[in-house]
Amino acid sequence: MKPRTLSTQLATQLATLWRSQEIRLLAPIVALGIAVWSFMKIASEVLEGEVHALDQRVLNWCRVNALPDQPWGPLWFQEGMRDLTALGSPAVLAFTVVAVWGGLMLARQRGMAWLALGSAVGGQALALALKAVFSRDRPDAAFHATVAAGHSFPSSHALMSAVVFLTLAALVARLTPRTALRAYALGMAALLSGAVGVSRVYLGVHWASDVAAGWAGGAAWALACWLLARQLGLGLGLGQGQGPGRGTSSDSGPTGHTQANTRP
Repeated sequence: MKPRTLSTQLATQLATLWRSQEIRLLAPIVALGIAVWSFMKIASEVLEGEVHALDQRVLNWCRVNALPDQPWGPLWFQEGMRDLTALGSPAVLAFTVVAVWGGLMLARQRGMAWLALGSAVGGQALALALKAVFSRDRPDAAFHATVAAGHSFPSSHALMSAVVFLTLAALVARLTPRTALRAYALGMAALLSGAVGVSRVYLGVHWASDVAAGWAGGAAWALACWLLARQLGLGLGLGQGQGPGRGTSSDSGPTGHTQANTRP
């Protein structure tokens, strides 16, 4: 059998497997479990103090000759990192959530709008509760290249940027029938969240494990909110089935789950 024929058959079999209802229902649940497990694993390592040496090493890599007050890179790069970290600030995230909430309300997607708002409020409450539980100190103030206060674990900027950007992208992805647009929305959300988290470590206000835990916790929360939206059937119909001869379309969400929908 030729290699090309073998690879084609394998791709066909995988596509057939993915189209099965059970796999599509199971995939997001498995992803949620992985995200929760990742957070718990990181939290356990932090409590046992097993990641401190690695955290310190990563922080030193971001400094010139490990000098705490000399971040690596030119001034324009340092300013760029401060700009990126601002994308995960409470003010920017609150503005983003309110803007999307208003857009969804105007689009008559009220259930989606309130779920988006509730996910952000709940995510912030989760971040504050986790910080109070773990009460981990931030890196030494000599490393701080921007203003920071409060406990360190998990990173609120990383967690909340993942909560807001990934949740909003996942919910908005349910409003479009095009897979490419869904992938773009989720990809950009992940990129933004990743950039915010990296900037927190570079600026010396968080340990790398704080950021990793924030990403895992935020991703788990976003997945849970998306599963709730799918369970409630929110977001079906907007922008779908337009044009002659297109009375039906499919809505698969981030995982491609197909549901028929007919516009009146």
